[in-house]
Amino acid sequence: MTTVYSSIASPADRMTERLRAEAREEQPGPATGPVTKETQIIAIYGKGGIGKSFTLANLSYMMAQQGKKVLLIGCDPKSDTTSLLFGGKACPTIIETSSRKKLAGDEVKIGDVCFKRDGVYAMELGGPEVGRGCGGRGIIHGFETLEKLGFHEWGFDYVLLDFLGDVVCGGFGLPIARDMCQKVIVVASNDLQSLYVANNVCSAVEYFRKLGGNVGVAGMVINKDDGTGEAAAFAERAGIPILSAIPANEDIRRKSANYEIIGKPDGEWGPLFGELAENVGSAPPVRPKPLTQDELLGLFASEVVGRNVVLQPATLEEMCGVSSIEKPTLEVVYDAA
Repeated sequence: MTTVYSSIASPADRMTERLRAEAREEQPGPATGPVTKETQIIAIYGKGGIGKSFTLANLSYMMAQQGKKVLLIGCDPKSDTTSLLFGGKACPTIIETSSRKKLAGDEVKIGDVCFKRDGVYAMELGGPEVGRGCGGRGIIHGFETLEKLGFHEWGFDYVLLDFLGDVVCGGFGLPIARDMCQKVIVVASNDLQSLYVANNVCSAVEYFRKLGGNVGVAGMVINKDDGTGEAAAFAERAGIPILSAIPANEDIRRKSANYEIIGKPDGEWGPLFGELAENVGSAPPVRPKPLTQDELLGLFASEVVGRNVVLQPATLEEMCGVSSIEKPTLEVVYDAA
């Protein structure tokens, strides 16, 4: 596209027109073929408590059992991503270990922060204590430490990043904003709040695609699926595939609460997680179509989300609890000449 500038336009006007011309240019579509990078870095987002850690622990375990070399990185300040993988044991976080080592004048080493189980390597970035810092800034600091440890030189088939999806500050959007991953996966359920978060993640991906980013959404994992269908309807409207639907099952809930891995090839749920592992690896990143708020609410019955509520304007009398007296203005208004 060629833009012609007027010879009498000011430099500021020419800059404005150039930026507008760039904004009007159609961005190239997402890659639709298989990911070709040797290491697939995948960011998994979802509402807090939706089951990302459960899904990732079992997914990473299954991938390792399939012969893949997998690194699981918890990017949630709660530092609970690896708890299921390690039978409930707390994993020393990178931020806490880095601070302690720095005070002692020592350097952080891989063995201080990365641990393994049955072929799965795992670590936690961690975060500040409540009221003592920014969680997003902690994420950024954690990745800076990972880079010093040689993150870009590690030889893994998959690196899975567990991110809290209902926090919108820059640190938690790092993989999307800086093209640190090739694709994103959202974990949701058949409830409005988890789908609201999934939609926000799709919106973030689409926003950075318009700015020239390359990250796409590989699909959705429906967790605690009770068969009502709202999550599947969202995925269809957003144009993203369903990678797996994990049922709302008492056996799964009980074993997860007891920190038991169920994603084992010879277990009852092995085929489910085996299929999920295959889908995660092969799903191409696609450009999502985020829904509007009304479209999102439209996935649910009106009595469930209160869609029939009418907004009633408040009055000053109601706010103050007394009747207000209209007073004439003292402003002098001049007639136009």
